[in-house]
Amino acid sequence: MKIGYLFFASVLSIMSAGCAVATEDAAAANPVTTSGKVKIEWQTPNKYTDIRTATEVQKRYEQRMFEELTKALDKASAKALKGKEKLELVVTDVDLAGDLRPTFGQASTSDIRIVKDIYPPRINFSYRVLDGDQVIMVGSEKLRDMRFMDRISNIDNSSFRYEKALLSDWFENTVAPKL
Repeated sequence: MKIGYLFFASVLSIMSAGCAVATEDAAAANPVTTSGKVKIEWQTPNKYTDIRTATEVQKRYEQRMFEELTKALDKASAKALKGKEKLELVVTDVDLAGDLRPTFGQASTSDIRIVKDIYPPRINFSYRVLDGDQVIMVGSEKLRDMRFMDRISNIDNSSFRYEKALLSDWFENTVAPKL
């Protein structure tokens, strides 16, 4: 009887440990970033069209991208969001500007991102603007900037500059006028 009990207890312990890992994996699958009045949930980023890195550790690159885009959107929305207003997004797909290509030869063993106008940045998301707990605006967007190469100054060498501009332009042209 003791052997049966110990076996059952061991199986139960393993199963509950597996549940804890599954829960942690689910939370890690949808990271959330916040900055000021902006909160973004990045829904299942491992299924995004293209957020691959050429040189960094993938998870660190993704986290840096999520944080930088959140901060950029917060900066763009700072003047328009008043009082208790806040902006929440659920991003469902990202396709970074450019295309990641392998390099060949002895010069480099890593990939390189080729940025051309035929590889525009794209971001799909749903959003809502809240005033306290009250929803005052809601919608969904499939953004793509076919003229992204014409809009950004050569002086701007910041990471994710095309995607930051895409989100900032969207906010300034779509959300801010309605607030």
